[in-house]
Amino acid sequence: MISQERAVVDGRPATGADLGLALAARGGHFTAMQVRGHAVRGLELHLERLEEATEELFGQRLDRDLVVGGIAAALGDDLDDASVRVNVTLTDRVHVIVSTGAPVDAPAAPRRLMTVDYQRFLPHIKHGGGFPSIHLGRRAAAEGFDDALLVAGDGTISEGTITNLGCFDGERVVWPQAPMLTGITLRLLRRGLSRAGIPQETRPLKAGDLAGFRAVFLANSWGISPVGEVDGVAVPYSPEVLSRILTVYEATPWDPIPRR
Repeated sequence: MISQERAVVDGRPATGADLGLALAARGGHFTAMQVRGHAVRGLELHLERLEEATEELFGQRLDRDLVVGGIAAALGDDLDDASVRVNVTLTDRVHVIVSTGAPVDAPAAPRRLMTVDYQRFLPHIKHGGGFPSIHLGRRAAAEGFDDALLVAGDGTISEGTITNLGCFDGERVVWPQAPMLTGITLRLLRRGLSRAGIPQETRPLKAGDLAGFRAVFLANSWGISPVGEVDGVAVPYSPEVLSRILTVYEATPWDPIPRR
């Protein structure tokens, strides 16, 4: 059986001596992706995300080749489908840690969300130290929900714990206007929607506004999942309407990962 759990540090297999770097990664940033057929959607966007965050957080330049080479080394020639996470951290210099795990697909069943008053620190950066998101997800699960939906004190929606939220009325997609992480899947969807001629806009949204749409969905590296309920209140869900969003996403090309 092929091992799906692998780790590569700066292009070489990780060893026990790298434990300190793994701990230091909590103070860095990362990107997460799904690899299928040794390819990933939006590779350039993932690299741009890592470059920009490395410059902002560390004032350092990121070596793209080290990132792509690390992903290739972690996948090897035998692992074509996987979840891949690339962490960037700083000690005496910038380090790139690539880890792999089993592939994950977005849940197809409508998700049940619980709103929580919380905003992430530096929300535009996908940074380490994920305890708040994990804790809030556990709180939601304890209340019988699938995940938490982050809102400001006035109820304005920003994002899920590890997802972006979008709303579709059958003609136009509306994204929340709030400080949040602009996820890679969100960026890819925006591009695809523009190519498909589907209008988009960004405006403040609250939980009570969601009933006015025909489909509400979550997006992250796993893919697209419908939302069926927020705080115990049903959200309209039309599979036929959401299929237009899914079609746009499925048309996104896959970028091959070079083989070593």
